[in-house]
Amino acid sequence: MKFLNRFRSRKKNDMLQLLLRQAEMTQEGLRLFLQYVRTPSQVIADQVRELEKEADEVRRHLIDELNQNFITPFDREDVFGLSRAIDDMIDYAYTTVDEMDLLRVSPNTFIERMASLLSDAAAEVQRGVVSLQERPNVANEHAMRAKALENRVERVYREAIADLFSNPDDLAHVVNMLKLREIYRHLSNAADRGDEAANIIADIVVKKI
Repeated sequence: MKFLNRFRSRKKNDMLQLLLRQAEMTQEGLRLFLQYVRTPSQVIADQVRELEKEADEVRRHLIDELNQNFITPFDREDVFGLSRAIDDMIDYAYTTVDEMDLLRVSPNTFIERMASLLSDAAAEVQRGVVSLQERPNVANEHAMRAKALENRVERVYREAIADLFSNPDDLAHVVNMLKLREIYRHLSNAADRGDEAANIIADIVVKKI
């Protein structure tokens, strides 16, 4: 029985560590994205791309653990959903950098504001994951902060869209509008995934208490 308990504990800990690693890499990815927006450079862009690949690999290991073991730290669906939402956040950071580079879009005030809020949201999600096992109430507090940050991103997004479509001057302006709208949409989607991660953290807390 003691061996079985140790085995169960180790398996749960393995998944938690992989989930935490995902959250840490996403936090770092969003921090780098903010740095890229403030000071665009190929070096930072490459760092974001490389980190996204590494985060994908961590998620693959987590899903493999999930598929091979019946012992999970939380409900199987919650582990999977939280992992996916966290991974989506860094995916959007990567695709935004990629499209800004491809479409030759220069950062503006709206992009920087959204990037800063997303970086804060990723940090709150990471802190929530850290606290889930031992301090669920603290985890829930971080989840609520992440949700509040998502609301702030959406407000900036609406401001950005309203500004974007005010008085287009010519065809070049219209083309730039379409490019920026795509970037804004990526950032809004990243915020949605942060909100989803926060919701799953809150659900896990409710089930634990």
